[in-house]
Amino acid sequence: MSNTTLISASALASAVAMALTGATVLASAGSALAATEKCYGVAMAGQNDCAAGPGTTCAGTSKVDYQGNAWKSVEAGTCTTMSLEGGRKGSLEPLERDMPA
Repeated sequence: MSNTTLISASALASAVAMALTGATVLASAGSALAATEKCYGVAMAGQNDCAAGPGTTCAGTSKVDYQGNAWKSVEAGTCTTMSLEGGRKGSLEPLERDMPA
């Protein structure tokens, strides 16, 4: 085998290994994204991921702790079982409780 053939085979093997590694990373990232859900009423003031209702723009704009119309991304299946201060629970839908004055 010539040096050119050995280098080409080595380059091909490296390219295949990198492609497989990239596919594994993408599959893992996809699983992580699919394993979350929007949970309303669980974020502390200014720590919501988005949707904080009228008068706010998006992430980090909730005005009060546990604001009912602000959501936080949580592990799928955990939202409605979270126990929060004052007997509050998370919700998969916006809530009308704990709204800013």
